[in-house]
Amino acid sequence: MKDRTCHYCLLGRLDYMPAWKLQKKLAERVLLTDLDVLLLLEHPPTYTLGIRGSEANMLAPRDSLVREGAAVINVDRGGDITFHGPGQLVGYPVLNLAKLGGGIRKYLRSLEEALILTLEYFGVKAGRIDGYTGVWVKDEKVAAIGVKVTAKRITQHGFALNVNTDLGYFSRIVPCGIKDMGVTTLARIIGAEIPLANVAAIFAKTFGTVFGKEMVEVSPDSILQN
Repeated sequence: MKDRTCHYCLLGRLDYMPAWKLQKKLAERVLLTDLDVLLLLEHPPTYTLGIRGSEANMLAPRDSLVREGAAVINVDRGGDITFHGPGQLVGYPVLNLAKLGGGIRKYLRSLEEALILTLEYFGVKAGRIDGYTGVWVKDEKVAAIGVKVTAKRITQHGFALNVNTDLGYFSRIVPCGIKDMGVTTLARIIGAEIPLANVAAIFAKTFGTVFGKEMVEVSPDSILQN
């Protein structure tokens, strides 16, 4: 059925601002059609601060981070400060929450479940920690989540799963504003790097399972040019 279809696309490495603008453009399309969209990509080094983000959780001056080659961007998602960069699988679901059913809390738990199932595929037992959004392995966060739901109930922003990410970047911030927890990567847990495309393919399947969607892969051109 058309309203159960979700187009997903592997965009490769894309700067943060074009990806953000693309989500806004797709939100208009999703509102007018029965098709949802899942963007899977990675960013060059980028720090983002959510609407409740505190500059105090940036442990280095903004201009210093920029000189080191990272973008620093204030965004309209929930959550505090986080890092996006090479080796990290970023997912931006653009879904019609009104048609999907349930509120933002259910949506967040479903995103976490899809990530937990993805990690399970690679032999990693991950879970949740009460009071925190995201996915954890023991007391270390492996996937961060920060979303926005528009007034018309369309989702934007999403998750960042650390696959082969250089954790050194996280030493420049208090990730998600949480001082007493660590950050880890899938590669660190299993002792080997995994191609990002492999993880993206598994996530697309688990996402479809959790959200009850028929996942249909489409080309970057079909997403970027329409």
